[in-house]
Amino acid sequence: MKSYHIAIMGATGAVGQQMKDQLEKRNFPVKTIVFLASSRSAGQEITFKGETYIVQEAKPESFEGIDIALFSAGGSISEKFAPEAVKRGAVVIDNTSAFRMDKEVPLVVPEVNKEDIRLHKGIIANPNCSTIQMVCALQPLKEQFGLSKIIVSTYQAVSGAGIHAINELKNQSADFDGIKEAEATVLPVKSAERHYPIAFNAIPQIDSFTDNGYTLEEMKMINETKKIMHDDSLSVAATCVRLPVVTGHSESVYVELEGVPTVEEVRKSLAAAPGVELVDDPANQVYPMPLLAAGLDEVFVGRVRADLDNPRGFHMWVVSDNLVKGAALNSVQIAEALVEEQIV
Repeated sequence: MKSYHIAIMGATGAVGQQMKDQLEKRNFPVKTIVFLASSRSAGQEITFKGETYIVQEAKPESFEGIDIALFSAGGSISEKFAPEAVKRGAVVIDNTSAFRMDKEVPLVVPEVNKEDIRLHKGIIANPNCSTIQMVCALQPLKEQFGLSKIIVSTYQAVSGAGIHAINELKNQSADFDGIKEAEATVLPVKSAERHYPIAFNAIPQIDSFTDNGYTLEEMKMINETKKIMHDDSLSVAATCVRLPVVTGHSESVYVELEGVPTVEEVRKSLAAAPGVELVDDPANQVYPMPLLAAGLDEVFVGRVRADLDNPRGFHMWVVSDNLVKGAALNSVQIAEALVEEQIV
């Protein structure tokens, strides 16, 4: 089997580490691997398949001879270095929002639109973590019954905002009585003027607000879903909320289908979907939860039920590890698809 020269950009971050773990876990055919980061993180050691590697400072020439470069170091870094990697012959799989809505860049979830990787011109974008898990769950329903409307409310873990948000949650959680006066410097948006404690709280803002009253996170879900599913006519609305959960995003999803299936037919479609695990036995209190999904690959779906008023409406609860399937695993699956389709 052919093996490949791999680079991970942002290797010391949470997603970068998960990318390394997924390559190892899934036995990706790696010939050589380079771990890249900022000058601040250069010099750190990373172990991969029993060998120790030194993290290098990212430079344009770092991508010489690289076949596939996995990026997760922030949008501005991707905008700077992704074109340099492509110029040197690499295919970039980018986990930031830098290229997601670029018409020249395919936005890919392999379980949904793997064929789009053939359209790449050097860069393939990895969608937003909340979008990935939702479209994985909804694609089988779209294929089998048709899909016309989505209303989603997300309950997102603080790991989506980085290590500083995780640390702030842990520090704040130690003092329930003083939580209203607790120091908050990260959430909802680090660059914003006001910050709120996340411990024992729910913050209905992820990223900055846009002129239409939706946040950037909500608009990502709306626009990315339409692009991935190739359906600009699809009605999508989103409300994104940050909860005091370390890892694992949850979503309450309402869909309207074009057909009128039974609940059991919907469940059967979900259970057969690639990458999806149906966990749906409410009589025995069995349903997906982020605590149980942490560290796992699958998108878990439960609480599947028919709407009481609309025969085409269905509700479900969707949970996945935002650092695994929501980021690193999806990127590695795109790399696997490139290998499988022999286009790298």
